[in-house]
Amino acid sequence: MFDKTYRQRLEADLTKWEADGVIAPAAAVSIRNALPPLSPGINIAVVVGIVGGLLIAAAFLAFVAAHWTEIARLVRFAILLAGMAVAGGLGAWFATTGRNVLADLCASIGAIIFGAGIALVGQMYHLGDDFAGGMLLWSIGAFAAAMLTGSRGALAVGLVAACIWTCMRSYDAPDTLHLPFVAVWLIAAALALAWNSRVAAHLVAVAVLPWWIATSLRFELDGAQPSFVLANGAALLFGAGLAIAATRSSRALLLGSVLSIYGAFSLATAAFLEVTTVDDLIRFRTSTVPAQPSWAILCGAAGVILALASAGITRRTGEIIAACSIGLVLIAAPLWPASAAGEPWFAYAALLCAMLCLVVSGMLDDVRPRVIAGWLGIAGVIAGITWAVKGSLLRRSAFLAAAGIIAVVFATALNRMLPRAER
Repeated sequence: MFDKTYRQRLEADLTKWEADGVIAPAAAVSIRNALPPLSPGINIAVVVGIVGGLLIAAAFLAFVAAHWTEIARLVRFAILLAGMAVAGGLGAWFATTGRNVLADLCASIGAIIFGAGIALVGQMYHLGDDFAGGMLLWSIGAFAAAMLTGSRGALAVGLVAACIWTCMRSYDAPDTLHLPFVAVWLIAAALALAWNSRVAAHLVAVAVLPWWIATSLRFELDGAQPSFVLANGAALLFGAGLAIAATRSSRALLLGSVLSIYGAFSLATAAFLEVTTVDDLIRFRTSTVPAQPSWAILCGAAGVILALASAGITRRTGEIIAACSIGLVLIAAPLWPASAAGEPWFAYAALLCAMLCLVVSGMLDDVRPRVIAGWLGIAGVIAGITWAVKGSLLRRSAFLAAAGIIAVVFATALNRMLPRAER
């Protein structure tokens, strides 16, 4: 909350309020004194230092790689251990001198060298070729470094390794839902919550997407629709983010708001994929396999419930409309097979209404990313209806024209009602 942009906006507001006589000069001084100091940013010297350190590290790695076959096994292993020790020592020195960015970079480099050490030991001593297990071990080491040092870079390394691990496990065992990744992700989420870091929150939000995508794609061979499974995951991420942000904790507010933003964009992407991919799979209309597994449906329903619970706590109308947006995207899935004789017009209408609700929700709650996600979703759904769906182009143009007329009439009615409500 107390970042540089917020401070600049607050300073401008305080100056204006003081000039307009809204607040006394003493009150403005008290507000300024009550604010905590800003954390030092990344200046030019730090950027140049980071680039120089990366160049030195790249030169060292290139030199070692050029003479790799000539170096004895124990010497190779000792080089990697020395690299981790040097990175850790430099990171500790930078941390004691207050150069936190460089300290974070050193911890990240140490985590990367740890992964290289795992690969080297497996190569030298011909250990089992369980590459996914090695990625899990790398992830555990990187998470340990993140816990001990508070490094966001080490957390990113651990999450990348964990994502590769879960994708490989999902590929090796497509009949089994890879739930261990959820435990790893919850650990990362707990770290982001404890650190109260926006960067860590973004990393955690991004990390959940590869797991859900890999989980969705593994059902495709059984006749299920990956886009519907993706929609359920987006619903759960969106609703859970809103519910977490609704708590009274400022840490939960930061993490939940970031998760809800990624959930909104994921929901818009899922709506676009529903329009553009479902009708391309002919077996969907004839297969007896359910279009989405029951556990995925439960996840989507949980997303709607969590969004409504958040609206009940915060008393925000925008979150109620956000829950409606989630529900409409999920309703589109059972509407698709109901129109086996023609195009799914009701599903199209549900998706358009869902994206419109997403825009309205963001405007009411003053959440710009949610508004952007809704507009992108509207554009994607309209483009999908127009170009990516087989059928009569004349009928689709008539549908879009009717939807546009209804939207204009609805906007006109709202324009007449809003002044009365204000009065």
